[in-house]
Parts: sequence; structure tokens; C-alpha cells
Amino acid sequence: MDQKRRRRKRGEEQERARQRALVILKVRSGAFTATQGAQVLGVSRKTYYEWEEKSLKAMALALENQPAGRPPAPVDEEKEALRERVRELEKKLDDAEKAIEVKELLGACEELQRKGSKKNRSIGRKR
Repeated sequence: MDQKRRRRKRGEEQERARQRALVILKVRSGAFTATQGAQVLGVSRKTYYEWEEKSLKAMALALENQPAGRPPAPVDEEKEALRERVRELEKKLDDAEKAIEVKELLGACEELQRKGSKKNRSIGRKR
């Protein structure tokens, strides 16, 4: 029951908005004066001019060229911050893995140098 009432109310609101727009267009075209338009709508001239300004701005905005395709998804600041943190941590992990690899290679090189220097010593003794 509430849904039907809401739909009916929404329809009534849309119809009132259409009537307001029609009156505003008649005033803009010169068929009515602003005073007549305000009387038809049952509002003051000041309120009429406020509605006219809002409607013309909305119309201009609605008629602006829009980029083709789906509009971009709204950015979730928290998700974006978490993604950035994950990127930072992945970079640190990559750097740490490279550092370990370099240390292992240096250790292997030092081991080879020690073995090589022992062989050179033993070769020198045999002479």
C-alpha cells in the first residue's frame, strides 16, 4: 500500500514540476508576464524568479555535452588508501627479497674467494 501511495505522490510531484516548467517556458517566450506566471503558480514573483533561475540552470546543465560511455565509478577513499598501502608494502617486500638475494650472492662470492685464496696458498707451498 505504501508503495502505491509513494508512486502516486511521485507522479503528482512530477506533474507539478511539468506545470511549473510549462509556465516558465511561457513566460520566457513572452506568452505570460512574470507576474502572470507567478499568479498561475500561486507564488510570489520573487519565488517565481527563484524557480525560473533554478530551472534554467538545471536545463543548461542537462544539455551540456557529456563524455560518451559509462560515467566513472565514484572513488572510495578508504579503498584507494588501502590499495596504495598494499602497493607500498609489495614494493617493500620486493626490495627485501632483492636484498636477501644480493646478500646470498655476496656470501657465495666471498665463499668462492676464500676457497680460491686457500688454493692459491696451497699452490704456493708446493713450490
